[in-house]
Amino acid sequence: MRAVVQRVHGANVEVYGSVVGTIGTGLLVLLGCGHEDDSSDAEYIAKKIAELRIFEDDDGKMNLSVEDIEGSVLVVSQFTLYGDCRKGRRPSFVQAMEPGRAEQLVEEVVSLLRTRGLPVETGRFGADMDVHLVNNGPVTLLLQSKRDL
Repeated sequence: MRAVVQRVHGANVEVYGSVVGTIGTGLLVLLGCGHEDDSSDAEYIAKKIAELRIFEDDDGKMNLSVEDIEGSVLVVSQFTLYGDCRKGRRPSFVQAMEPGRAEQLVEEVVSLLRTRGLPVETGRFGADMDVHLVNNGPVTLLLQSKRDL
């Protein structure tokens, strides 16, 4: 599982011009599933997202998590995170999980974050989405549940 995590002042996602998810201060998470991922990967990614200390404390040090600041999370499914661009000019998506299973794992991550008490909004799985954000920092990190070979 791969996640691009961005610290934001605010973010929203639109589908066909209608806002389907919006947050204030917190994290925008673009989340992709690989064909070998399972529930243990969802648990790892959800825990990392919730506990990642990338918000500033009173001393200006990145020492607080989204839980600590009582922020929100916007999760947007993003199969293109598994695009392989090493050959040719067109990405290959053979490492991406098939949509039915991927949707279940994305929902599992969302559920795990909500279980921790985090307010979580989402995009719409499989839809063509417009994502708007105000990146804070900017702080952008890549999380992976497995090592690349």
